[in-house]
Amino acid sequence: MERTFRVSIALKGLDGVLELAGGVLLLFVSPSQISSLLRLLTQHELSEDPHDLIANSLMHLAGTMNGSSSLFGALYLLLHGAVKIVLVWAVLRDRLWAYPWMIAFLLVFSGYQAYRIVVRFSLGLVLLTAFDIFIVLLTWHEYRSRRAQSANTPR
Repeated sequence: MERTFRVSIALKGLDGVLELAGGVLLLFVSPSQISSLLRLLTQHELSEDPHDLIANSLMHLAGTMNGSSSLFGALYLLLHGAVKIVLVWAVLRDRLWAYPWMIAFLLVFSGYQAYRIVVRFSLGLVLLTAFDIFIVLLTWHEYRSRRAQSANTPR
């Protein structure tokens, strides 16, 4: 169980790094440049299958981006990624204070993700939310185990 926990937490840390990178890109790349890049990346797929869900979703997302949504997205990704990286680092270093913060952080964002799913369904967001809830359960289990170990360790 501990190995599953550590691998899952490490994946969350990698997700945080990717969010930071995405946030930085959104700060320095204009919505029109993003749209052009996505058009280039999806044109082959759309020529083969004009109904491709992922390619069409990416093109729709690119078409709705503007300066303020790009800035919001960048700030969201930067903040979310940075907090996630700090918490993952602390949890992997067995800092007991970080476990409840990780749980709270993931629950708050899972609540927001659930709201987004209700407003506009997204299978990817459903899967991400399910993974976050899985990590919350693993983190809670590990936290209880670590806390019990530290209580039984003589000082």
